[in-house]
Amino acid sequence: MSDDNIKSSNMNVDHFDKELVFLREATLDDIGALEQLLNCCYRETTGWTNEADLIGGIRTTSAELAAVINDTNHYYFVYPITTTGDRDGEEIGEIFGCIAVDIKTDANLNKKAYIGMFAVHPALQGKGVGNVILQAAETFANRHLQSLNQPSRLTMSILSHRPELLAYYQRRGYQLNGNKMPFPNDGNNGEPKRDDLELLELEKIVS
Repeated sequence: MSDDNIKSSNMNVDHFDKELVFLREATLDDIGALEQLLNCCYRETTGWTNEADLIGGIRTTSAELAAVINDTNHYYFVYPITTTGDRDGEEIGEIFGCIAVDIKTDANLNKKAYIGMFAVHPALQGKGVGNVILQAAETFANRHLQSLNQPSRLTMSILSHRPELLAYYQRRGYQLNGNKMPFPNDGNNGEPKRDDLELLELEKIVS
């Protein structure tokens, strides 16, 4: 995603109004833009959320994204770029941000919401966009779980050795719950650059 495309949205990122942020559900037509955004945010060195010093290779593939979008338990939301920079404009086929909510069932048949595939274009990082997107996903997950008469347990996983990212989520009410696993070295989601990488699970209870 180039700066020219951001300019074509008539958006001044230096004075960005986070009230302009809106989400819609992703479709298969979004796969190319999602793949580009996620691989940029996670694997390139731009923005503060990247993992380039910890993991090489790609973050996701078009096949993985298609499986997520087609999964009826998985809700994937995108913040599309429009010609006017707001909801009323015409979409130009690229995406500023995305987040997924996966409704999972644990061993006790209780449901919880797993939040993942969260990304914000580096040009908009630090401007409150991520907070708006995360809050929207949490609100959706809370309402969905309450409609099933389930407690609203929200979970996510982050890489170890990312203290700034852990602090970001802790400020938003997430806490480490003790669950962790080695980063899967299967080549499907990148290649770890150190042997001690782990995925740490965070949890938040929404009342």
